[in-house]
Amino acid sequence: MTFKVNFLICGTQKGGTTALADYLRLHPQIHIPARKELHFFDNENICWQNPPYWHYHRSYQNAEHHQLWGDATPIYMYWKPAVERIWRYNSSMRLIATLRNPISRAYSHWAMEISRGKELLSFDEALKKEEHRCRSALPQQHRRFSYLDRGFYSEQLRRLWQFFGRDAVLILRQEELLKNPSYCLNETCIHLGIKEMPSFTPFLSRVGPRKIPMSHWAKAFLRNYYQAEISQLEIMLNWDCKAWLEED
Repeated sequence: MTFKVNFLICGTQKGGTTALADYLRLHPQIHIPARKELHFFDNENICWQNPPYWHYHRSYQNAEHHQLWGDATPIYMYWKPAVERIWRYNSSMRLIATLRNPISRAYSHWAMEISRGKELLSFDEALKKEEHRCRSALPQQHRRFSYLDRGFYSEQLRRLWQFFGRDAVLILRQEELLKNPSYCLNETCIHLGIKEMPSFTPFLSRVGPRKIPMSHWAKAFLRNYYQAEISQLEIMLNWDCKAWLEED
């Protein structure tokens, strides 16, 4: 029997993917490696004409025979070449995306890079200079400074749907995962075709306080920048996202 990864938590970065993966590790029918982000399908050093799947599968050597294999690497949804690579690997892959308000997502992404010592600019300056800075990664996307670009979920979702169809892609809201994890996890179990989650204790919120408040300029800029995108998502997903434009 050939074993393959069955499902991916594929996005979005800073959208609750760590919490979702940690919850799913509690399920006896699921194996997600301890190292959360495997970064296989976004690895540009791999020869994709002859990909080393054996190397990828080494991360699952401790899985039990009855368990589904899962990979939680949030850049997969954003990284343009990744989706076709995933489809060629397993066209029956089940995908899970957690979406977060792109405004707060951008700020959280920047704060993470600040905490890692990888970002030296203020949030305002990073937003103003993103387009110029990201040119350095062309023809690829920029992994680090793509604070704004990663928030355009509609294009990313269409790419997933193009290859896998809508039924294969479960889309969750990060705020729902925080407020009502049981609902999100049971929806995930239905999506994966396994028993509902066993009883668990909800995790404390992982969304930390802002050490540096977002400026009035940044709030106004981001609300204007993402207004059309958020309206597009409301139509695509039949969601009400007006609160995203009203968050402080």
